[in-house]
Parts: sequence; C-alpha cells; structure tokens
Amino acid sequence: MSDFRVAVVAEGPTDLIVIEAALRALLSRPFVLTSLQPEPTRPKVGTGWGGVLRWCLDFATRGSARFEDDPILPGFDLFVVHIDADVADKRYADVSEKIADLAAQRGWPLLPDPKQCPPPSESADVMRACLRAWTGMAVLGPKTVLCVPSKSVDAWLAAAVLEPGHSLLTGLECNPRLDARLQALPKPQRMRKTEREYRVRERTITARWADVRQCCTLAEQFSNEVDAILRPIQSRPPV
Repeated sequence: MSDFRVAVVAEGPTDLIVIEAALRALLSRPFVLTSLQPEPTRPKVGTGWGGVLRWCLDFATRGSARFEDDPILPGFDLFVVHIDADVADKRYADVSEKIADLAAQRGWPLLPDPKQCPPPSESADVMRACLRAWTGMAVLGPKTVLCVPSKSVDAWLAAAVLEPGHSLLTGLECNPRLDARLQALPKPQRMRKTEREYRVRERTITARWADVRQCCTLAEQFSNEVDAILRPIQSRPPV
C-alpha cells in the first residue's frame, strides 16, 4: 500500500504535533509527513509566524502559481499551511522592519487587523488572506489546505485533553491567553508548551478528534477541507 505524502508548513514543532495528530484521525491510510517549515537545515528562516511568512515569501519568489506546480516540491498528496489566527493582532514590524517595508510595497493585507471574537472565523479569515498574499496564490491548488486555528492551535489540544465541562472549554476559540492558562492548571492537568508534553498527548488528540471538531469550529472547517481533498484519493484502490 502506498503511503500518502503530506507536506506541512507550521509555526513551530508543537503546532506540527497537533496537526499530525489531527491528520491521523482524518486519513484512512498511512502517511509520511514532511515538515517544510520549520526545517532544521534552514535556521535563518526562523520559527513562529515570521518563519511561516518567510517560507511563503521564498515560495512566491520562485514564481510558481501553486505548491503543486513547484518543481522543488514534487510528489506530495497534500499540502497543509498553518498559522494561528491571533497573528491578526500582530505587526509586520514584529518580524522585521524589512518585512514591514515589503508588506507595504507588495500591498499585503494590513496587520494588525483585530476582529471581534466571537466569531472566531473573523481573525482566521484575515490570516487566510495573508497566507494567500504572502505565497502569491490567488487560488489554492487542488491539494492545498490552510490550517488556521483560533486563537491558537492550543485550543485544539485543550478540546482533546480537558474533560467535558471544564471552565477553559467555554469560549475556547476566543481565549487569547489560553497557552498561559493551560500552563497554570493544577499539576495533573498542566500542559507546558514543549514537544515532550505535546507528544505525550498526541494519541489523545487523534482519539478525541471528533470532540475537537465539535468544540472548535475551525477544527471542523480544517477537517472538512482536508476531507474534500482526500476523499477522491482515499476512495481509489491502494496500489
């Protein structure tokens, strides 16, 4: 059976863990995940949303209309590009003054562009527009999906790990301090933002992905968009 090949651009390694766990719940066949960003051999790109922006800019500079057309990105069945919706409250100058100047020159969507939450989709839509502008893709390719959790991917982790009825699940997607709140929980529930602690909970995220989808509207949107891309592929007999 041929494995799917999934390419992911993400803000950081903990985001990548949550996305991979979600994909394990959504895919019916084995897959091999390649992290295009962060990428250890390219430390100058950096991590965080600035790293995603720089990666997108590098892609746009190569001039391909879509990821699927880029000769240095061959053979992938799915491209996932992640950024957290809370970046809508950031400034391009937070990355660098050079990036701020470039944003003005290229007419990228203005940042900050704070939106009322709820609904969580407002800030997510701002960042979807940013990702398309940064990559130069007016239209996404047929194998590309944008992953924009609100306010951060930590909401998806919390929805999977916390017990139903937990106070943090109320207004989960609109909590700008969720990361700090998770780290301040009593010791048995505490979740520090480290690869080790996220890996410990990876299987729980996969097993409870239906709960995450029910609790987080943007997890549901991501799931539906992934399913729309992969449904025709997964329905084909394995090679």
